[in-house]
Amino acid sequence: RPETRARARALQLLYAWETAGHPPIASLLAGIQRLTRPDRAVIDRAADLVTLVLSRREELDGLVTKAAEHWRIDRLAVVDRNILRLGTAEFLEGRVPPKVVIDEALWLAHRFGAPQSPAFINGVLDAVGRSLGRLA
Repeated sequence: RPETRARARALQLLYAWETAGHPPIASLLAGIQRLTRPDRAVIDRAADLVTLVLSRREELDGLVTKAAEHWRIDRLAVVDRNILRLGTAEFLEGRVPPKVVIDEALWLAHRFGAPQSPAFINGVLDAVGRSLGRLA
């Protein structure tokens, strides 16, 4: 599915952004071409997600920190932190149904995170979604 592949590419790019010391967004987005088969929809959506996350990072980190009781954002694993940022950004964007946001985040956590990541991601995103009024 193109949306799922776009989220995976966005996560990989956000991970690279953090581990490479926050390079300029333009150079990061140029990397999408190397990570993705030439599928314009995947490239465009991944670029949109990365841009959304990085442009609203402070707001996203605040929402995640509030929901992740007893965890500071900088103490989270890089993968988990960026999955939470992506999910929170998609909640704010409002383009994707909340259940899909959580399901996709859990898929990313299973694929790229540690064994305990899916349960943690689920709990935090549920709290974020509720605080934003996106989940009942």
